[in-house]
Amino acid sequence: MTTQTASVALSNNQMSKIFTGTATDGVWTNLQDSLSQTNLGILIPNAMINRAIGTYSGGVGAYRIINAQTLAVSRRGWLSEDGYSCYSSGAIAPHRVAPNEIVQAYTQPVDATASQVNAIAWIHTTKGTELYQALAVEDGELTDMKTALQSQSIGDAAFNSNMTGISIQLEDGGKLVSLSLFDSAGGLIWTLPANYRMPTAGGTSAYYNFKAEGLAIPIGKGFTFKITTKSA
Repeated sequence: MTTQTASVALSNNQMSKIFTGTATDGVWTNLQDSLSQTNLGILIPNAMINRAIGTYSGGVGAYRIINAQTLAVSRRGWLSEDGYSCYSSGAIAPHRVAPNEIVQAYTQPVDATASQVNAIAWIHTTKGTELYQALAVEDGELTDMKTALQSQSIGDAAFNSNMTGISIQLEDGGKLVSLSLFDSAGGLIWTLPANYRMPTAGGTSAYYNFKAEGLAIPIGKGFTFKITTKSA
């Protein structure tokens, strides 16, 4: 399996700590403090944080703050390509660090085939939030996104819920041409055009190619969520 360096800087208005590590692509990797090699909850228990700014070496990446005992996720978000992070975009809802919490990163590399891209997405529903992915997506080919860990379609993972939000990140230089939601019979429920991601010209964010909030789209059994892409 491939690896890459991932890091997340967590901070408030008075201090910051950088958590880093060698992330194994395709799995959630624990990141530790760059100076003490200590987990988040042990290093700064009960500290308030309001910003998370993370990076990966190349491809795509996401982070989460998770309780190592209960597995409850308190905060999650995107990593950007190294050199393109943004302090302003790293704002998160204020969070008090629990003693058992750790920081983890999920990465995938740049696809080695010129006409293919890798993509990940945070999909929010009334059942919760899941990380989805589509790997080796061929240019112009409508491709299903499935949960990163269980490889379930949205109709299996989020059946009988409402999709409330979504953000999608393609590998560096990739264009998200469109995103579409289909019912179990293949009928089109929802579709929209999308964009590049910074620093590629035309992008509006260094973190995602598309983001939508405030949705209320019912998810039925057998529904699928698909994307069309163009490689760099």
